[in-house]
Amino acid sequence: MAGTVKILAVSDRVLGNLYNTQVRETHADVDLIIGCGDLPFYYLDFLVSALDVPLVYVRGNHDTIPQYTVDGRVLRRVPGGLDIHGRLVTMQGLTLAGLEGSMRYRPTDPLMYTEAEMRWEIARLLPHLLWRRFRLGRALDILVTHSPPFQIHDRPDRAHTGFRFFHRFMALFRPRYLLHGHIHVYRRDVPRVTRFEDTIVINVYPSFRLNLAEPPPIQAVYPS
Repeated sequence: MAGTVKILAVSDRVLGNLYNTQVRETHADVDLIIGCGDLPFYYLDFLVSALDVPLVYVRGNHDTIPQYTVDGRVLRRVPGGLDIHGRLVTMQGLTLAGLEGSMRYRPTDPLMYTEAEMRWEIARLLPHLLWRRFRLGRALDILVTHSPPFQIHDRPDRAHTGFRFFHRFMALFRPRYLLHGHIHVYRRDVPRVTRFEDTIVINVYPSFRLNLAEPPPIQAVYPS
């Protein structure tokens, strides 16, 4: 089944064409929802309920908790969803791992990491990843992040700079895909799909449909 899974990935912006009662009709074939951060929990909760499929997600640098809904609920997670930061999980026949947050640009804010701090977050995954790579040849199918890798879809300002260590992660563990958000793209000529060695890196902002049976066209290759 893993090779035919259809994914709806979302990040950073609530879309009217998804946050409505017709979403079940327009996205009836979706098997898995992936949240790449900076989205209100109520929005992800709505998608889970409307599409009736699993959700995995990571939080972005603006996803502080608790969150409050208009009907008075207090949310500390997405109901029906699974926060996969620092975890390796299997869903719909796929192995996924998650890494939340952005580059640290304020000294004490949560959900921000220096390069050293992000390396530590990745280190917690290493035993499971190394075992899977040794046994199966590929440690995981999809790495879900909020921030992009350094110099792949990122920006020069500190808040939107990608993590350098993601390059080493991709080279060592060869995920099929790295899905990220955080970088808002408004022009059609800005690449959203870049190949790095064996990994296809996709900026999902604000939504991206991924059919694993039909990989998307590559728009750029790193290094160029």
